[in-house]
Amino acid sequence: MAKLLKVENINVYYGAIHAIKGISLDVDEGEIVTLIGANGAGKSTTLKTISGIMRPKTGSIEFQGQDITKVPAHKIVKMGLSQVPEGRRIFMQMTVKENLEMGAFTAPANTVEESLEKVYEHFPRLKERYKQVAGTLSGGELQMLAMGRALMSQPKLMMLDEPSMGLAPVLVEEIFEIIHNLHEAGTTILLVEQNARMALSIADRAYVIETGNVTLSGDARELMNNDSVRKAYLGE
Repeated sequence: MAKLLKVENINVYYGAIHAIKGISLDVDEGEIVTLIGANGAGKSTTLKTISGIMRPKTGSIEFQGQDITKVPAHKIVKMGLSQVPEGRRIFMQMTVKENLEMGAFTAPANTVEESLEKVYEHFPRLKERYKQVAGTLSGGELQMLAMGRALMSQPKLMMLDEPSMGLAPVLVEEIFEIIHNLHEAGTTILLVEQNARMALSIADRAYVIETGNVTLSGDARELMNNDSVRKAYLGE
């Protein structure tokens, strides 16, 4: 498989705080790769750095063989890398359709309608509510909208940051089923998720991040059976 993303020894700081300490990871085309770890471990910061929202002090990031370490975030989206942020970050006063159209701001205008139809295929509920103001949606529907908005840029790699956060268990299962379906339809996914059991159950490979370091990596099924992972993240 082709190497889609390669992160090499990045170090990221919040002021004097060394948040990411030499993290390296990669994602092959067609994979689901997950980052698991405790709150504050550096998972979200890693995604923000990959997407260009933050800058590493040292290290490099390559996407499709191109160095994107210093590329602005909007240009990274145009290259085919999109992020669904933690907390969804939906425009609450805008309609569902308007939010989705915002996700296509880097795409040619003549592709927007086709992209909308593809999003509606994955998320029929959004089609039902396309005129509805986003602020009136349920938590699960807001997560669907955030994912649909990211799909509007037709990404080659989608990064998901805590998609199950704040959702009831039945909705968590629905969201993970959607993630699985997106992957089956050809989207490569880098997933940050507090629910380690769910994340490992659908991922091909995984990285365990602790205090800004990668402490374990490998096949997701093997990590699910790792004693330290089971004890620290699976509640066993």
